[in-house]
Amino acid sequence: MSKTVKNIIMRDYKTRISSGTDKFPDGMLISIRGLKAIDTTKLRSGLAKKNIRVTVLRNSLARKAFEGTSLEALGELLTGANALAYGGNSVVEVAREIVGMIEKMPTLELKGAVLDGQIFKGKAGVTELSKFPTREEAIGRAITLIVSPARKLVAQIKGPGSGVAGLVKSIETKLEKGEAIAKVG
Repeated sequence: MSKTVKNIIMRDYKTRISSGTDKFPDGMLISIRGLKAIDTTKLRSGLAKKNIRVTVLRNSLARKAFEGTSLEALGELLTGANALAYGGNSVVEVAREIVGMIEKMPTLELKGAVLDGQIFKGKAGVTELSKFPTREEAIGRAITLIVSPARKLVAQIKGPGSGVAGLVKSIETKLEKGEAIAKVG
């Protein structure tokens, strides 16, 4: 393969994966060797519904294309037939989808994934990554933790106030009916 063709392929990797920006997203490396054509099509179409793309890689060209990016850590895992799964909202979502498909496609091999420069190797690492919260879930949990004490404080302040309001209301009702109210103390 000529150097010109190799440069075109590396440029294609960069534009596909980075979606035209200079920043590479996080990604997940899988091996689709051994999958039948029908299963590969099901895998790609199932992931495409979640806005997740799969690109088959040439290892040496991918290593060069990933240099200086967050995907550079995957270079050590680039052996054999590989494909990069990327896209969706985050690599956690990609990992969840593909780990869920493993039961239907046991020949699908999970090689590893990168999240914010941290590498998760093999099936165990990717399964661990799939249990992480996505960005939206983490934000939701943080907001819940922030709002929770304020909610408890409002309940504590409101509780005695509603008790006093109930007493005042019962006194008012008794006075309207003309009943006597006993003095305390």
